[in-house]
Amino acid sequence: MRLSAPVMLGFLASPVLAEGTRQLDSHEHGVGMLNIAIVDSSVEMEFEAPGADLVGFEYTAKTAQDRAAVDEAVATLAQPLTLFQLPAAAECSVNEARAALEAEHDHRDHDDHDDHDDHDDHDDHDDHAEEAGHTEFHAHYVLTCASPDALTEIDFGYFAIFPNAREIEVQIVTHSGAKAFEVTIDSPTLDLRGMF
Repeated sequence: MRLSAPVMLGFLASPVLAEGTRQLDSHEHGVGMLNIAIVDSSVEMEFEAPGADLVGFEYTAKTAQDRAAVDEAVATLAQPLTLFQLPAAAECSVNEARAALEAEHDHRDHDDHDDHDDHDDHDDHDDHAEEAGHTEFHAHYVLTCASPDALTEIDFGYFAIFPNAREIEVQIVTHSGAKAFEVTIDSPTLDLRGMF
């Protein structure tokens, strides 16, 4: 069963996420955000991290070397079971994995095609982004786990792959409720026992 958009939208709007969302909005280097919704055998994840954590810079990629670093990071982010390792006994497989860098050049693409009234809204948003000079990586994953009862922990291989990252604010929602956690580079395993 795939999670419906309303399930994730309701999850993302829940009060338990407010603190982590504020922290990410402040764009704290070294801190990412991972939202996880588990319903029956489906696991849906939304992940965000500052550009500096993954590629070492936050400006829009300018050189061939910058672009190669971004491409490599996006390709790595498209492998969720490498970044967020689930127990083999859960028998999880990836149904969908999308990753991208939200950067200023995305807005220029909008400019080429968007002549509608909401154009000014895009300008306001991206003008602020340009002033701040921030870029963020975003990823979305949908997995199916044949044995969801075996989802007892998540090992964050992410920290070994991206050593600039120091912490991930994790919010998980299941049928039994929602909980928030902090996972750090020094303690990269999240215990999920008691979440189901």
